[in-house]
Amino acid sequence: MAAIFLLITIAGLTYVKWWPYYDKALAAIEKHTIGSSMIPSAKPDASSSIWQASWEYSVAYFNSVWKAALLGMIVGAMVQVLLPANWLKRAMGKMSFKSTLVGGVTSLPGMMCTCCAAPIASSMRKQQVSIGAALAFWLGNPTLNPATLIFMTFVLSWKFTALRIFFGLVLTFGISYLANRFADRKRLEELPLTADTEPSEAADRGPFLWRWAKSFAGMFIRIVPTYLITVYVIGLLQAVLDPSWVSNSVIAILVCAVIGTLFVIPTAAEIPIVQSFLAFGTGPASALLLTLPSVSLPSLLLVSRAFPRKVLLFVAGSVIVLGVLCGITGSLWL
Repeated sequence: MAAIFLLITIAGLTYVKWWPYYDKALAAIEKHTIGSSMIPSAKPDASSSIWQASWEYSVAYFNSVWKAALLGMIVGAMVQVLLPANWLKRAMGKMSFKSTLVGGVTSLPGMMCTCCAAPIASSMRKQQVSIGAALAFWLGNPTLNPATLIFMTFVLSWKFTALRIFFGLVLTFGISYLANRFADRKRLEELPLTADTEPSEAADRGPFLWRWAKSFAGMFIRIVPTYLITVYVIGLLQAVLDPSWVSNSVIAILVCAVIGTLFVIPTAAEIPIVQSFLAFGTGPASALLLTLPSVSLPSLLLVSRAFPRKVLLFVAGSVIVLGVLCGITGSLWL
């Protein structure tokens, strides 16, 4: 069963992520750009156009991420029916830094945005993966994305990449590990470490495809409506991301850190957005460098059933704080 999981996951990532990013990396190296910002530079001139702008952003966003979002749900459903829960608990079930480290390292090949990684992280929690390990996987996908770091180096500079790596490591491994203190220790003991040859749904003796289809359908029905609505609503914030009001003040850095934490973007879309902010302030641009990809309001809602509310509040607050620190560091160093 694990071999089937690996085969399908590798094939999906090759089609959706690895091959397209290879071509994009070559373009970034040659042209020092990966495209224009998804945030329009001109402000809407009427209240009705704000809603239209949000609709247009939502369409552009889903055109960019739908393949990865579908892959995330496919893999998330496979985690529940193909991977033995006892095996996952052994590898990432402890509230230790080792489990958190394994979860974060496992995220690196995925290179997914925070929303697309959410179904997989949620499924990991259902398989009794620890809070720290599941969070490290979820946060590591967007913040330590190797392809994005390559794009960033050639489009922005190595200093931006260094900032992203440092604060990304603190967030992925440090904050995730600290979040273990919110874990329900009793729940971690519910599954005894016995034979690890059967998936967690061994009680369901139906064929694999039937069990996978039930898991996928439940995930799809639960995720898609929330995803569609919240992306549209959060798209209204793009007017605040107009860089013309930005300065290098701490207040501007804080505002950008908060908005960046709530806003939703596709993978690597933070790079052209940061580019558009550089002429107005390296501090706010640096804050967005970390907060835009790390989490978003839609992704927080997508994992809300898998993690305690206080964990998600802790993570969101930590992203804002680290975003402010990243912004201040950028304003002094860049």
